[in-house]
Amino acid sequence: MSTILFHEIVFGPIHSRRLGSSLGMNLLPYDGKLCSFDCIYCECGYNENFRTKTKLPARENVKAALEDKLIQLQKENTPIDVITFAGNGEPTLHPQFAAIIDDTILLRDMYYPAARISVLSNAMHAGKESVFNALKKVDNNILKLDSAIIETVRLIDRPNSPSYSIEEQIELFKRFDGNFIMQTMFLRGSHDGKVVDNTTEKEISAWLEAVRETNPREVMIYTIDRETPEKNLEKVSVEDLKRIGERVENLGIKVNIAG
Repeated sequence: MSTILFHEIVFGPIHSRRLGSSLGMNLLPYDGKLCSFDCIYCECGYNENFRTKTKLPARENVKAALEDKLIQLQKENTPIDVITFAGNGEPTLHPQFAAIIDDTILLRDMYYPAARISVLSNAMHAGKESVFNALKKVDNNILKLDSAIIETVRLIDRPNSPSYSIEEQIELFKRFDGNFIMQTMFLRGSHDGKVVDNTTEKEISAWLEAVRETNPREVMIYTIDRETPEKNLEKVSVEDLKRIGERVENLGIKVNIAG
């Protein structure tokens, strides 16, 4: 299995299908994966196959690494559109996440004031007040909801908490008063002998109701683009993504489609 792990705190810039020229931020160990989800499509692989033996990078090291990289890019006249927190798992798991966001805003304003700051999160920890407040500060608060049906979430995203609840996630989304971007991966196939398909009418209807109820400022819909740990998955066609996107637009919400 081909797996993408990031072996440094700051990486790139790389081209993002949805965000443009993106300077990546990895707040997680460089030798493995740390995530509260264990998605069957994750480019970093399954949690159990990439257990880490190293500590999380300290806030001071993150700040120094980012500043060094921004200075280097500035000297090279390299443009960046966005500074993106993603990396080897869930970035909001870092205990100093809020302080690191403050540092990043400061450095962004100093070196690349036109760049946006994005966080790709599974939203599981958005109920923690420091995480919630930090997410409110970034330009692109991108929160995952791959299905509004709990059985499907447990099949595709596999949250590590037995008490994970779609209803609680929706209430957390509502707290952002529309100032967030919902991100949804659409895919088909099978896993552990079960059918995987979050594009059925039942799925889309439930998901659209969650979109309507939470009213994000934008919805990003995409499909698999890299090798996945579960081999029995397939891309959803751009045409199908566009049909789903049209239904979101009918709610008066902007859509970003990446096929």
